Amino acid sequence: MHRFYLTPDQWNAPAPQLDQGESHHAVDVLRLGAGDRVVVFDGLGSEATAQIVAPEGKTIKLRLLAKAKTQPLPCAITLGQAVPKGKNMDFIIQKAVELGAARIAPLFSDRTVVQLDAADAEKKRTKWHETAIEACKQCGQNRIPEVLTPRTPKAFFESGDKYDLMLIASLQPDARRIKEVLAEVNKPANVLVLVGPEGDFTPAEISLAKSFGCQPITLGPIILRTETAALYCLSVLAHELF
Repeated sequence: MHRFYLTPDQWNAPAPQLDQGESHHAVDVLRLGAGDRVVVFDGLGSEATAQIVAPEGKTIKLRLLAKAKTQPLPCAITLGQAVPKGKNMDFIIQKAVELGAARIAPLFSDRTVVQLDAADAEKKRTKWHETAIEACKQCGQNRIPEVLTPRTPKAFFESGDKYDLMLIASLQPDARRIKEVLAEVNKPANVLVLVGPEGDFTPAEISLAKSFGCQPITLGPIILRTETAALYCLSVLAHELF
């Protein structure tokens, strides 16, 4: 069955309705109508089989049938990703959803080509959130990762978020293998991993990250593209911690 995002405020409504965008996709693109069954999720872990009752203006009214709850993964992974060029950030977000990331923190590092003012950064965050929703619809993920507003690494660290383990992908000689670092800690409940832009984080940014508790990790002897590095880190952490 087709999957649709039902916003949390509609989940327990007497007559839940898909928003205009989801309704348009259901009716005008997929040609669904009254009586058809679909799957809906609220992005917070809930999923339900639903029956389309009738169009309601530009929205679709639903009847929720069997409901289920997806438990959160045993470790919440935050990907701090330096924003790459082109559409690579969309790709990274899609794959981060598939690999179970709980949060995505886009970063404007010193070597990031893309630099935006506050208004445009918020527009990007909204667009990337929509990308995460679409990825959830495709892969069956019922929890939408939080996508933060892009900011500098300094502003990100100064936000005060706490993690059981903090890692930064690094080309510096003091970087260690992920498995070595994980072997030294009990299974963490939340982990941060930072991935730099093309050309890596600057030495000053790596020093900043280390001052806040990040441990440098190597991704092997071959230099990876930033989108490959993100997938590598998330895949290894998911394998070891989920």
